[in-house]
Amino acid sequence: MKILRGTGVALITPFTQDLAVDYDSLKKLLHFNLEGGVDYLVVNGTTAESPTLTDTEKIEILTYVKDFAAGRVPVVFGIGGNSTHQVVDVIRRTDFTGVTAILSVSPYYNKPTQQGLYQHYLEIANASPVPVILYNVPGRTVINLTAETTLKLAKHPNIIGIKEASGNLEQCLQIVKHKPADFMLISGDDMLTVPLISVGAEGVISVLGNAFPEKYCQMVKLALDHNFPEATKLLLDFTEINPLMYEESNPVGIKAVLEILGIARPYVRLPLLEATMALKTKLQKLL
Repeated sequence: MKILRGTGVALITPFTQDLAVDYDSLKKLLHFNLEGGVDYLVVNGTTAESPTLTDTEKIEILTYVKDFAAGRVPVVFGIGGNSTHQVVDVIRRTDFTGVTAILSVSPYYNKPTQQGLYQHYLEIANASPVPVILYNVPGRTVINLTAETTLKLAKHPNIIGIKEASGNLEQCLQIVKHKPADFMLISGDDMLTVPLISVGAEGVISVLGNAFPEKYCQMVKLALDHNFPEATKLLLDFTEINPLMYEESNPVGIKAVLEILGIARPYVRLPLLEATMALKTKLQKLL
């Protein structure tokens, strides 16, 4: 699974003004990212507005991305939810041809115990015909997947890593210290990528990579080559724009940037709203 080392991009789902999937913009985005040097593509993550996509749309987008990638880079597919039974059912009905791994977010809203999380992921790992990457993002799911539970799950042969977006560096250090050698820690926070690589992370699944693939990939490559002074210089260039990605919720900010760059339109589905003029003005000034 070292093919998933480096920069993965959590792709947005571009929409037309009538909120249909905008495949022309998706094609532009994919060209832009592959030319920028991304190492793999993540379809149907949180940044893709997955809660508002239909099952049919998710599969159609996955098929489009797989066909576009055509084996040039790996494709990771997001399959998660707060009903273990439903997640397993989706896995069993999905064609994984051309999919390298799945990214599965922790159950949200239910607030399960750590043992409940453990059992949830075991069911997914046992059902999935491709490797599983855990996804810990307590800011969205409310519940934290602890280092202890992560390390228990890391013993499963079909669980290959974790996208860690807890922002808890001590937790990440515990994972690095005790994990199996082939279990990957992947940054889920763009601004913590360089620090996490410095202690053993294998890369990132990035939001900023959508709009700044070349520069962001260069930063990650420098960090993986242990050139942390130069990697940090590039990281610091993102300190002003990164908070704006989340000021009105993700992916509102990154879609506004992509509009400015002429790659995709800014439309999002309710309950999200398109970026305000105030946010767009801030982004325009920075860009």
